[in-house]
Amino acid sequence: MSQALTSRPSWRATLLMGLLLACSSAAMAQWQWIDGTGRKVFSDTPPPASIPDKSILKKPGSGMTLPAPIAEPAAAPGATAAPAAPQIPVRDTELEAKKKQAEQAEEAKKKVEMERQLKARADSCERARKAKVTMDSGVRLATTNAKGEREVMDDKARAAETQRMEGIIRSDCGPLPKQ
Repeated sequence: MSQALTSRPSWRATLLMGLLLACSSAAMAQWQWIDGTGRKVFSDTPPPASIPDKSILKKPGSGMTLPAPIAEPAAAPGATAAPAAPQIPVRDTELEAKKKQAEQAEEAKKKVEMERQLKARADSCERARKAKVTMDSGVRLATTNAKGEREVMDDKARAAETQRMEGIIRSDCGPLPKQ
């Protein structure tokens, strides 16, 4: 007996489907109007109060689209109407302010990076000069090899290290290279 009840469609299910369809058509209510710039606007909310009734093309609940607004008749019967001039978009001050703020943030970021590079160059220059003075003093210098053992620098290693320090001094102590 329970199989017979579940195999037949219930009248309640049919009623529920009909109710859902009716609700969904109300949810798809669309407004359609022509805005101040002449563009068609589709929305589920009513147009702003600044839109005249003649510019509203479709209202929810009315099954058909309202006729498009009729153009105003020309002032002089014999005169030909000049074509409508294209409207220039209004400047978006909020967008311009955000763009300017982004440019300022980018400039500040570049300035911080430049200051960081200048500080690193000055530090490198100072270290290289001190190391060169030590190399030129003639004092015996020792380094640590890969095994962790201490090795005294010979004349060949000292000359190579002196050349390296001079290169660093030339690159970091002079004016900034052109970028």
